Amino acid sequence: MRIATYNIDLWAKGPGLALQSLQRGDNPAQLAAVQAIVALDVDVLLLTGIDYDLQGATLAALESRLAQAGAPYPHRLALRPNTGVATGLDLNGNGVLGEPRDAQAYGRWAGEGGMAILSRLPIDTENIRDFSGLLWADLPENLRPADTAASQLLSTSGHYEVPVVLPDGRSLRLLAYYASPPIFDGPEDRNGRRNHDETSFWLRLLAGDLAFKAPEPPFVILGQSNLDPADGEGRRQAITALLHHPGLQDPKPRGNSGRTEPNQTGDPALDTALYPKIGGLRVEVILPSADLHVSGSGVLWPPDQDPLAATLATASRHRPIWIDLAP
Repeated sequence: MRIATYNIDLWAKGPGLALQSLQRGDNPAQLAAVQAIVALDVDVLLLTGIDYDLQGATLAALESRLAQAGAPYPHRLALRPNTGVATGLDLNGNGVLGEPRDAQAYGRWAGEGGMAILSRLPIDTENIRDFSGLLWADLPENLRPADTAASQLLSTSGHYEVPVVLPDGRSLRLLAYYASPPIFDGPEDRNGRRNHDETSFWLRLLAGDLAFKAPEPPFVILGQSNLDPADGEGRRQAITALLHHPGLQDPKPRGNSGRTEPNQTGDPALDTALYPKIGGLRVEVILPSADLHVSGSGVLWPPDQDPLAATLATASRHRPIWIDLAP
């Protein structure tokens, strides 16, 4: 069974715009993303960077495109993200209300850039746990700035536990998240602190430090940490601890692009995204619990001469990462 996570950059400046272009089929990046997912050929896929709507129409339109391309996903799930959810407060302190940075998480409108799951396996919707309502202040040993509003939630897009039903009837729990980037703020480092704590959430959950019960194995933590453990900006303590957690495995998925990053510390084969001026960074993770048997892993990042490389570059600055699990 193959599991993957992929930021497909399927978001727009207003509600419904991504859906409309999907329905028209005239957006080259969206069509390239469909081709990338078909090439990925996974059983369960966590998508980040996809706009949310209440009826799930955007995700349904994407799945329809995939089905037309020969890769149907009969089971899908999208939960409301915290992005763009109004607070009524001046969270960025500039004296103006209702701006994107005054929302629970940055968003020009409620639902911009959320998460979704496509699956060939049934999703146990009755046993989903959504941790996205946790107040930032309620995370033990958090790095929240003292002047942050008490009503500020921790999750940018969300923290979810989503069980999928395996062929033998057991459940595999997907622990999914999509963290804030640790930049775009000032010397208070509000985004950097929040980014750190969004990964720290999993450490606290696994340790039993929260009001929520720790997840039962087998499970996989996956999504966009938005923090490279070696390069770029950000506070690395939590992501480093998560990658080395004794209850988890880090398969270190690798791509085959052949890229080099002489000015960076990390191995460029581990990169999952390519940013202008910054270069490649490892900003997605997929970490199975220690009891699972990982038979393969990778980043779908072929050499430039491979025709798929141009498709992936058109679709998103991110590349899908995957693991194969054996019985």
